[in-house]
Amino acid sequence: MEKYIDKLKQLMVEFTPKILVALAILFIGSFVIGLAVKASKKLMKVGGLDETLQKFLGNLVNWALKILLIITVMSKLGVETTSFAAIIASAGLAIGLALQGSLGNFAGGVLIMIFKPFKIGDLIEAQGEIGVVKEIEIFTTKLIGLSNKVIIIPNGSLSNGNIINYSQQGTRRVDLTIGVSYEADIKQTKEVLLNILTSHPKVLKDPAPNVTVSELADSSVNFAVRPWSKTEHYWDVYFEVTEAVKLELDKAGIDIPYPHQVIIKK
Repeated sequence: MEKYIDKLKQLMVEFTPKILVALAILFIGSFVIGLAVKASKKLMKVGGLDETLQKFLGNLVNWALKILLIITVMSKLGVETTSFAAIIASAGLAIGLALQGSLGNFAGGVLIMIFKPFKIGDLIEAQGEIGVVKEIEIFTTKLIGLSNKVIIIPNGSLSNGNIINYSQQGTRRVDLTIGVSYEADIKQTKEVLLNILTSHPKVLKDPAPNVTVSELADSSVNFAVRPWSKTEHYWDVYFEVTEAVKLELDKAGIDIPYPHQVIIKK
């Protein structure tokens, strides 16, 4: 028993300094990494680098420095870095197979950075979700949905799927279909609808708004109402024009047809 106690004391004397040094390196290294990441982001910002790329590279630098710190701490604990590298290499295939999804997401993030289908602040539709791009990270992209919900999409799926960018062009066309009764005067109806569009402050003059007869339906003559707006004004124009159409058609005595039920009493 005394032999084992002496051995334990010897090990404690031998390894305690290494453990203390390793812990010091860990805490100091973490602090330095934080400063380095902040400094790199500041330099990228001063250099005029795209905001999307700033955050992505910042995350990449953060992870790379943390991995380097872990290897340094392990070496101070007596683990040979060459042996450590050999272990990582031998386990690489297993890790790669286990993390196929994560590696695919990382590759997807790199592709997004290279081809730039969207940037932070853009309104996009992807993977069945619509939202404003809040952050592009190494493995995922974060959107803020229209109802202020947070949507996180893996970069692998995002880069391999269809992406609709509503913000890239800067303007959007608002597509409305307005139906009026067959008794309504077509010319008068077009004039009322065009007046609504041309008088709205958020409807663009160029491209010019357009109103055309699109369909002779079963119970209505349908008009395609097509105003253009800036991307950020899309929903304002959509809802405000829809409300104005009802009010102005009522003023002009133009009926908007709706289903009727005839009840016959016997």
